[in-house]
Amino acid sequence: MNRLSLCRIFALIGLLASPPTGLAQLPSLNVGRSGAAAGADFAILARLLGDHTGFTAQSDIRVYGKDQKETTSTAMTFIYLDQKVRCEVDMTQMKHKDLPPGIAAQLQQFGMDQVVSIVRPDKQSLHVVYPKLQAYVTLPMPPEDLETAAKATLTKERLGTETLEGQPCIKHKVTILPPKGEKQELTVWHATNLRDFPVQTLAKRDEETVITRYRQIQFVKPEAKLFDAPANFREYTDMQSFMQGVLAKIVGDAISEAK
Repeated sequence: MNRLSLCRIFALIGLLASPPTGLAQLPSLNVGRSGAAAGADFAILARLLGDHTGFTAQSDIRVYGKDQKETTSTAMTFIYLDQKVRCEVDMTQMKHKDLPPGIAAQLQQFGMDQVVSIVRPDKQSLHVVYPKLQAYVTLPMPPEDLETAAKATLTKERLGTETLEGQPCIKHKVTILPPKGEKQELTVWHATNLRDFPVQTLAKRDEETVITRYRQIQFVKPEAKLFDAPANFREYTDMQSFMQGVLAKIVGDAISEAK
């Protein structure tokens, strides 16, 4: 393994050493700043979903800069059951203006192209799973953040009607006001023929616009075991130790191949 390849590996792991990019955009509510923030925002997501307690969907997230040009796009399988969330992402399909060329091939080479994120508010934890590495990272969710999100005030204001991809929708302005901190505002499209499911959300975040769209929605409750951490995978309790473990495996594999 030459020095350039090793440097790219360090850069690659640095890029992925956080909850995956797709998760970081869900559901247009600033998720991904930390494990705690993810817990609080997913508690709010549960309130946006209302009576929908179990479903599977394909989710498409697009981020636009202040010039309204697309900077990031991510597709994922989104699975939901009683406030528990599972997101399955193929990182080679992610697009980002700052991703270096050849990144998809390296992700596949090192087994980091498939990422599964499991959000467990009931256990106050977030698991970031790399199936090909048979490893996952468990991050904490402080209970006070979840409690704060649960106490946030959520109001809806009807803006009109609109059709999205053939789906008749009622368009709402949703305002979320936490007990402490700044309010958040979303535009949400509720599909009337899909039991008012929020098929699209739009949010402004700093100078960015984040749009999340759900397709192929199936109102069938998924199996509970999908939201458990893999029993036979190696667990890491922080991203630093995970990075060290991945690097050790990559270097070890390279040395074995060189012999």
